[in-house]
Amino acid sequence: MIVHQSVRLIVRQFELTDTSFIIDLLNDEAFIKNIVDKQVRTEDDARDYLINGPMMSYENFGFGLYILELKDCNTPIGMCGLLKRDNLEYADLGFSLLPQFYRQGYAKEASLAVLNEARDNYRLAKVSAVTALGNIGSNYLLKSLGFSFKKRIEFYQKEANYYEISLA
Repeated sequence: MIVHQSVRLIVRQFELTDTSFIIDLLNDEAFIKNIVDKQVRTEDDARDYLINGPMMSYENFGFGLYILELKDCNTPIGMCGLLKRDNLEYADLGFSLLPQFYRQGYAKEASLAVLNEARDNYRLAKVSAVTALGNIGSNYLLKSLGFSFKKRIEFYQKEANYYEISLA
């Protein structure tokens, strides 16, 4: 299901046919460094990740992480979406791109679409975001989207920056 289309991107729900891409993205060095090693190495691991992660989130909350594809060629480049975690008060914005697609505005374009969906379709008043302390690009992106730094927290057994944005 397509969630959003822009001039350059298709933002859609993950499908089980996206397992190869998930293996590539979740094993990227920057993903492991800045987020966490999800231990997704095989097609079965990827299928389990999709079923018990994004797809379960769609069922439980209506939203989740979405795959980002280039509109002109349907090439998958990353993911972006909202996660509802037990340890955070608000749904949080998550995003990750393959390195060859950094610094081209794709993460901002997708994040704006996801935040608009959160406000318009799910009536969320606030959204949070968490980034690794040293992830300069993601910290900058969150500030450019209007997120405000609130505090440092422990996240995936690492110290991280915690942000919030008001959507109302």
